[in-house]
Amino acid sequence: MPGAMQPLQDWPASERAGIVGVLTDIDDTLTTEGAITRDALQALEALAGAGLHVIPITGRPVGWSEPFALQWPVDAIVAENGAVALTRDAQGRLRKLYQQDAAERATNFARMQQVAQRVVREVPGATISRDSGGRETDIAIDHSEFTHLPQDAVDRVVAVMRSEGMNATVSSIHVNGWYGSHDKLAGARWAVRTLLARDLDAELERWAYVGDSTNDVLMFQHFPHSVGVANIRRFEAQLAHKPRYVTQGERGAGFSEVAKALLAVRPR
Repeated sequence: MPGAMQPLQDWPASERAGIVGVLTDIDDTLTTEGAITRDALQALEALAGAGLHVIPITGRPVGWSEPFALQWPVDAIVAENGAVALTRDAQGRLRKLYQQDAAERATNFARMQQVAQRVVREVPGATISRDSGGRETDIAIDHSEFTHLPQDAVDRVVAVMRSEGMNATVSSIHVNGWYGSHDKLAGARWAVRTLLARDLDAELERWAYVGDSTNDVLMFQHFPHSVGVANIRRFEAQLAHKPRYVTQGERGAGFSEVAKALLAVRPR
C-alpha cells in the first residue's frame, strides 16, 4: 500500500534548500475555481524572483495555455499532458515547441475526433470539454468542470479511449486522451532538457512536483520531493502512488504554502 502523506512542515529544510525548480499542475493546484488567485500568482513571482525555475505541466489545451505562458512569471507551460511547450522568446513573443511533427499531429487529430464522437455516443452524459477548440494533440471529456459524470461513466470514457489505442488519464476536471508516447513526466524531461539544457533525471533531488489528482500519480511516483495540495484527499483512495507531503490549504493557497516553504530556506 502507498505510504501516508506527511504534513508539508515535515519536509526537511536541508532538502528544500537544494531545490532549483518546481514542476506543477495547474487546475486545482495553481488555480481556484478556474482562476489563478492573487496568492498563487505572488508565489510564482516570488519563486522566479528567487531564481527558481517554474514549469506548469497541464492537460489543458494549447489555446487555453497561451495567454498564461505570456503573462505568468514561469519558464514555460507544458500543455496537453506533455505534447507542447509554450515559452517566450527574447522579445517576449510566444514560442510553441511540439514533440510530434505536423504530419503526425494532423493524422492523430483526425483519429481523435472520431474517438471523441464515439465516447459521446456510447457514454450517457459525456460531453466534449468546452476548451476543446484550443486542443491540438488530445481530446478531453468534461467530468467535473461544467458537468458531472459519475465514476462509472468516467471509467467507461477511459475504457473507450484505451480500446482505441489511446493513452487516457483523469484530471480533477477532464478525462484526457491522446496518441503518442508522451505524458507529464516525458514532457517535463523534454522541456527541462530543451529549454534549460538540464537533465531532469540526473538531478531529481533538486526538483519538486506539486499536484492534486490521479493524473499526477506518475509524477508523485517519480519525484522524491512531491507535494499534494490539500484537495488531493478527494482522490486519495484512487492514488497508486501518493505525494510525499500534503499542504494544509487547498488549490492556490496550498501552492502558496509550497512556495513559502521553499523560499524560507533561500539566502536573503
